[in-house]
Amino acid sequence: MMDRMKISILAMLTVVFLFLGMHYATDNGSDHASVFSMPEFNTAEVTKAEDAPISSLKDFNDAIVNIVDQTNKTVVTITTTQTVTRRQQSPFSFFFDDPRFNQEQEFSRQGLGSGVIVSEDGYILTNNHVIENADEITVRLFDDEELDAEIVGTDPASDIAVLKVDTGNELPAISLGDSENIRVGEMVLAIGSPLGQQFAHSVSMGIVSASGRSSLGLNSYENYIQTDAAINPGNSGGALINLDGELIGINTAIASRTGGYQGLGFAIPVNMARNVMEALITEGRVARGYLGITFGGEVDRTMARALGLENARGIVVGDVMSDGPAGEAGLKEGDVILELNGQRVQSWMDFRVKIGNRKPGDEITLGVFRDGERMDFDIELGELETEEMASNNIQNEDMDNLRETLGFSVEDLSDNIRRQLDLGEGVNGVIVSNISQASQAYRQGLQRGDVITRVGDEEVSTPNEFYSAIQSYINDETEAVLLRVNRQGRNVFIAIELQ
Repeated sequence: MMDRMKISILAMLTVVFLFLGMHYATDNGSDHASVFSMPEFNTAEVTKAEDAPISSLKDFNDAIVNIVDQTNKTVVTITTTQTVTRRQQSPFSFFFDDPRFNQEQEFSRQGLGSGVIVSEDGYILTNNHVIENADEITVRLFDDEELDAEIVGTDPASDIAVLKVDTGNELPAISLGDSENIRVGEMVLAIGSPLGQQFAHSVSMGIVSASGRSSLGLNSYENYIQTDAAINPGNSGGALINLDGELIGINTAIASRTGGYQGLGFAIPVNMARNVMEALITEGRVARGYLGITFGGEVDRTMARALGLENARGIVVGDVMSDGPAGEAGLKEGDVILELNGQRVQSWMDFRVKIGNRKPGDEITLGVFRDGERMDFDIELGELETEEMASNNIQNEDMDNLRETLGFSVEDLSDNIRRQLDLGEGVNGVIVSNISQASQAYRQGLQRGDVITRVGDEEVSTPNEFYSAIQSYINDETEAVLLRVNRQGRNVFIAIELQ
């Protein structure tokens, strides 16, 4: 009995060792240096996985330690200072109705985040939300040296920012990997400064839980790597690293009901971050591809049968801009886009991100289903206007403020809700999920369960589009805006005040 138990334990250990060896033997040796001469990104010297034989758990442990030793030096702590002016209301103003009793006071707001050195001459990748609206930015290196940083460029649409520091000496820089090659289940390390500077350069380990996560409502172009490596507030802008010591993601956000780590962390893929960074350094801005269509719906099984499609896949084209690249190429309203450059289209968000990550002038091929036939369209992308990108980007904090201002909130129009309301596939919008009876919108006639399809002259199909449209009208100092509402199958119009 004891002998069989020993044999079983030895067999299990053998399987573990073999598994670790196979998992660690990933060939990521290709060179991913920048396409332009400066800066040179791949400079970190880390023993590659295929060069580190794993014959015991100690070997595996030593390999992890070696990766951390080399890459930890490339991660920095970012401290920001923002001067905020706030009017302090004196209690005497209630009695004397004299505004002179109210005074403006300035105070400093501190922020904390992380960043990753990606070139020896001091370029640093981080999140835009880490340094947004900062008056001063300080970077603390691994050896505790503090440096003032300047902003090279920011891209709120992807939540990427590039900083630059100057030490006069070469800095340790991390090698950039290829996030297209990541595998769900592979082990990763997260390095950053969670919760405070006293926890700087904290290292956590986990796996890639999923890839291509979107519709989180964090920014306009979402294509996140999901990981269970511990990420907490302060980790934003830090490094997600594979077992070859390569940067594969910029840690950005967590999903949590408590505000802390609950096993759901998200990182921007390094391929996206690299493209944005190179554009900001060389051009000073990010130019994104533009197709000129709107979202008309996803193909479910019922729609697939109605269209004559064998499988429920693809996205339906809504409006087509006549002077846009798609319109000029011959795309029409109601077309079903099945493929982009030979790859299956998974969802509208995935499709939109892939188009936006391409450059104006790039040529793409769309596989389209129309009137029972499959056809291909070759299209040269235009350039997405900056104003349109900005209008599509709104943060969670801004959404919360708008919900409070409006007195109601909206949610996605799910298939289940669509069936309950007996709405056709052609109806796209957002559903009013909660509304305060004390709100002006309620007094104007808006009701819970109403489907808002248009704000002013802008069609909306997601909460982000709705709140972005509202915010744009507020920015233009519009006093009131007209909402087109689908209620029990008929359109009604309701005006709400914004100022």
